[in-house]
Amino acid sequence: MRVLVVDDEAPARERLARMLELLGSYTLCGEAANGQAALALAEERQPDIMLMDIRMPGMDGLEAARHLLVMEQPPAIIFTTAYSDHALEAFEMHAVDYLLKPVRRERLAEALANARRLTRVQAAALRQAGQQGNARTRICARVRGSLQLIPIDEIRYFHADHKYVTVATPDGQVLIEETIKSLEEEFPEQFIRVHRNALVAARYLCGLEKDAGGRQRVQLDGVDERLEVSRRHVADLRQRIKSLRS
Repeated sequence: MRVLVVDDEAPARERLARMLELLGSYTLCGEAANGQAALALAEERQPDIMLMDIRMPGMDGLEAARHLLVMEQPPAIIFTTAYSDHALEAFEMHAVDYLLKPVRRERLAEALANARRLTRVQAAALRQAGQQGNARTRICARVRGSLQLIPIDEIRYFHADHKYVTVATPDGQVLIEETIKSLEEEFPEQFIRVHRNALVAARYLCGLEKDAGGRQRVQLDGVDERLEVSRRHVADLRQRIKSLRS
């Protein structure tokens, strides 16, 4: 089985690589020093298993794991950590394994032997654990077969249509398979509900305008689209715009 090792400390990666070589049944298919590099390598090398540190600068292991769910065949994820984080209870309960550092060869062999492709139950556990922790710094979308990371700070709005949500930035739009409700819960400070099917970025609010039919629409810096604002949200949105200008 092909294994990708992810850790921001080179000695830790080297130690895991040596143990994999000694175990003999696994092939090291790459190493990465942070979550973003891990995503790129995972897409390129298609590992069966990822040994991934949780605490890393930039994009940590938990956020990277959630982005991996966008892959057509996500790898099994075994987290490594020097800390007994409370979130590990969720991983253990749903068979997303973890190893405490320093990793022992016997424990590594056991975790690898039990590892399989990520199951739906494990994927749900990762999403739930992520929602209970820090919000993502990026949104991951699959565009023409490749993974694309979109910084949260660049997103102007989320707009739901059937099973997909449109993510809009000044550079264009991509589709993701998430829900408006889950996005609203994850980013309560950054995005404001303006309609049952839309969230807009608070930092890019410019104002409100009426269309030819008398409906209120929100203006956002950086995009031409004017999303409709439902009546129940107009007063709150006016107040938010007023507070941002004061």
